[in-house]
Amino acid sequence: MFKEFKEFAMRGNVLDLAIGIIIGGAFGKIVSSFVGDLLMPPLGLLMGKVDFSSLFISLNGQAYASLQAAKAAGAPTLNVGIFINTVIDFILVAFAVFLLVRAVNRLKKQEEAPAAPATKDCPYCLSTIPLAATRCPRCTSQLADAPAEAAS
Repeated sequence: MFKEFKEFAMRGNVLDLAIGIIIGGAFGKIVSSFVGDLLMPPLGLLMGKVDFSSLFISLNGQAYASLQAAKAAGAPTLNVGIFINTVIDFILVAFAVFLLVRAVNRLKKQEEAPAAPATKDCPYCLSTIPLAATRCPRCTSQLADAPAEAAS
């Protein structure tokens, strides 16, 4: 059983998936830091010195000075600001993944269209003959669908 597990774990796609999850987790932390530490503070400043991480609605009707104070009092809250930060995190991660997939797709070689057939079957004897043939070399039948250039 250990040997089978080792073979399974060493397959390329399993290792690629594990590496992707690890890098994705680290990338998520970077994006969260970017949103919380670099993007939201200037945005809050532009919107009238609003700190999005502390935006909340107290559901018990009492006013609290901060989200931490409401949580310390055990008040139920809707954490609107944290939700906004999380949505922006998601949008940025999704956009980065989109750009990555787009770049990978551009790097992949375009599949070449299949070449036009060079041969056809004789309708009388079913042997394979060149596409431009006007007479079958095997049964010597005159072919009705001969190209216009060959007939003239």
